[in-house]
Amino acid sequence: MNLSARQLRAFVALAEERHFTRAAQRCHLTQPAFSALIRQLEDSAGLRLFDRNTRHVELTAEGRVLDATARRLLADMELVMGDLRDHAARRRGRVALAALPSLAAGWLPGLLARFRDAHPGIAVDLRDALLDPCLDMVHGGQVDFAVASRRPDMSELESEFLHADRYFLVCRADHPLAGAGKVRLRDILRYPVIQLARGSSVRKHLDEAFGADAPAPLFEVEHLATATGLVRAGLGISVVPAMTLFHFGGPDLRIVPLAGKALTRPLYLVRRKGRTLSVAAQALYDLLREHRADMDGR
Repeated sequence: MNLSARQLRAFVALAEERHFTRAAQRCHLTQPAFSALIRQLEDSAGLRLFDRNTRHVELTAEGRVLDATARRLLADMELVMGDLRDHAARRRGRVALAALPSLAAGWLPGLLARFRDAHPGIAVDLRDALLDPCLDMVHGGQVDFAVASRRPDMSELESEFLHADRYFLVCRADHPLAGAGKVRLRDILRYPVIQLARGSSVRKHLDEAFGADAPAPLFEVEHLATATGLVRAGLGISVVPAMTLFHFGGPDLRIVPLAGKALTRPLYLVRRKGRTLSVAAQALYDLLREHRADMDGR
């Protein structure tokens, strides 16, 4: 038995009004059309649901059984439709986002605060992770999209360019390179270097730039905060992109541009290929895309 919401509403209207003309008016139907709808319902059920004569319309015993179910189904449908309307209006929903740690700590918090102010009913799940885990979460459906770099294997993923994140040298204020207007990559090779782990997007693009001359790091660390502490202690220098430079503030450190062709870490919005984002996820995606220009400052 296939019941439509239209049939259920007509059934409940007739059960309450006990009059075909009034029930038809309540459903905004002509009486013949309304009567046909009730007849189709009874034919589909194979049962008489109403006893009617010229004066009265009453539910049969089977009609009373359907009455309780019909009201519950209509209430459930209204809840579902209300929930969908809330999602469409961005009053409710959930979005899961993966981001490289430097973006999750620096660029994203202000935008997430703005998003939460505009859409307090939407829950945001932020996962900060290195490049491969970020993209794996998108590929596996654990998150809606990611803010990350690309990798060689981008199968089943599509990316939209956000920003070219330019690299800088960071060193102590008393380091020989601290006073330079710009430094060349080959100048850096003369000094101990602190590198992030090979799984990081920061390291990936830096190793590509150095090529065969990539220095063996004095320290290889997982977290930018650790790299900052080691640079601050005078143990070495580091080369990091602009979006990470908030870690390297203070009068005891210097940030020096690199000379020559700009060395950058391209950043993207990455999502599953051929998958439609939820309304909530699309709203956050659009906000990040609109504020890509904010990445230019450091």
